[in-house]
Amino acid sequence: MASQSTNNIHISAHPCLRAKLSQLRSASTNAPDTKRLVHDISTIIACEALGDTLSTVETGTDESPLGYQYTTESISPSNISIVPILRSGLSMVDAVQTLLPTPVAVHHLGMYRDKATLSAVEYYNNLPQHSTTDAAGQMDIAIIVDPIVATGSTLCAAIETLKDWGAPRIFCFVVLATEGGLKRAAEVWPEGVDIWVGGVDPETDEKGMIKPGLGDIGDRLFMTVGK
Repeated sequence: MASQSTNNIHISAHPCLRAKLSQLRSASTNAPDTKRLVHDISTIIACEALGDTLSTVETGTDESPLGYQYTTESISPSNISIVPILRSGLSMVDAVQTLLPTPVAVHHLGMYRDKATLSAVEYYNNLPQHSTTDAAGQMDIAIIVDPIVATGSTLCAAIETLKDWGAPRIFCFVVLATEGGLKRAAEVWPEGVDIWVGGVDPETDEKGMIKPGLGDIGDRLFMTVGK
């Protein structure tokens, strides 16, 4: 079984992902290996999610190197955008882009968690201006990528931002979440959001960090631990 699904929450049961997540948890895993493991886990999550939700359509014909005609295919829907949550969400973008057959737009959201309230604060948003007649500003699916969902505040805020912007459907790819944070995010817009997650831990500590968790994944990725 590739994944366990409950309504709009999909928890991977892929054995390779689980083994890589165990490696990622270790305090001895250095920055290059942290980056590699996040990429690998993101690839597995994206494979499961996109394989479960996308389909193919015939787009015409082409010729093979031996001169035989064959029918070409592409994915449907094809109008997809990736929305990384700065800064650690950047580590998941390449994995998703590599899977998709054509380049897609990347729209960044900058958010940080207030240390006192643990609520999300948005400081950057480059979602495009759009209208019903502007095809360049439309998307069929917005894929939010963020490695960690602890309290769920940041992901909830990102979902609300995209919902208000007009995204008709949202996928969220997450490496590790807490039970409470995942449930909270899934309830923001149940009919329009699906969350695909690599693993789930029970709770956070008094500082809002997942336990046992992955530590501050952004600091680990960008070698700013202890700054």
